[in-house]
Amino acid sequence: MSTATARERLIVTTARLLEGVRHVAVGASSPIPAAAAMLVRARAAESGARPVRISILGSVQHNFFTNGSAELFDCAGQGRIDAFFLGGGQIDGQGNINLVGTKGYPQSPVRWPGSFGSAYLYFVVPRVILFREEHSPRVFVEKVDFISAPGTSAPDVHRTGGPYALLTGMALFMFEPDRARFRLVNVHPGCTLQDVREATGFAFDVDPALEPTPEPDARTMALLRGRVLEELKETYPGFAAQMSQEIETHVE
Repeated sequence: MSTATARERLIVTTARLLEGVRHVAVGASSPIPAAAAMLVRARAAESGARPVRISILGSVQHNFFTNGSAELFDCAGQGRIDAFFLGGGQIDGQGNINLVGTKGYPQSPVRWPGSFGSAYLYFVVPRVILFREEHSPRVFVEKVDFISAPGTSAPDVHRTGGPYALLTGMALFMFEPDRARFRLVNVHPGCTLQDVREATGFAFDVDPALEPTPEPDARTMALLRGRVLEELKETYPGFAAQMSQEIETHVE
C-alpha cells in the first residue's frame, strides 16, 4: 500500500478526532469531514463496536433528517450530536470565527456566506472541529474582524459546546478552553514548526511532544480507498473523482 495523499492524511487525522462519538453532523460542503465520519463508521462496523450515526446535510443516503437544518438544530440542542465542523473566512487564536466578511460590517469589501447557525451550534455541540485546508495569515488572524461565533464565553454563560481542535493543510492544533488558546500537536509532512509559525497570524503554544502527523496504517488506507471513496460518490461526486485521480497519480 502506498503512502497517503495530503487529503487522505487530513481525512484520517480528522477521523482520529472523532473517536468515541455516536453521532456526527456534517455540512453540505464538507467532503473531507464527511469522509472522516464515514471512515469512523466503517471502522466501527468492522470491529463490531457501537454503530456511528452520520448526518450529512444534502445527502439522501447519509441523512436521517427529513426537515433539513431545523432538525439539525433540534438534535444539537437536545445533546444528540457529538461532533460538528465549522470553518471560517477568518479564525483567531481565541477560537473566534468570522463567516460574514472583512473590515467593517456591513460595508465589508469581502463578503462570505454568513453565520447561519454557527453561533448556536458552537454553544451546544461538545466537539466542534474547526477545519480549513488553506493555512495562511489571511485566514488565521490575531483577531477576527467580525465574530460570527465566539470560541469561549464568560463563566456565567451556560455553554456545553465549543472548539475542540483546529485542523489545517499544515498542522493540527488542540484547543485549551481554560486558556482560550490553541496548542500545536502535529505538523504534516513537508512542513516545519517555523513554516507553521510564519503562516499563522496568532500566537499559539507548542506541545512538548510535538510530532509529525502519523501515517495511516494499511487497513485504514484500504477502507478509505474502498468503502469510503465509494460512499462519497453519492453526495460529493466531484470530490470523489478528484480524490481518485490524486490517488492514481500518487501511486504512479
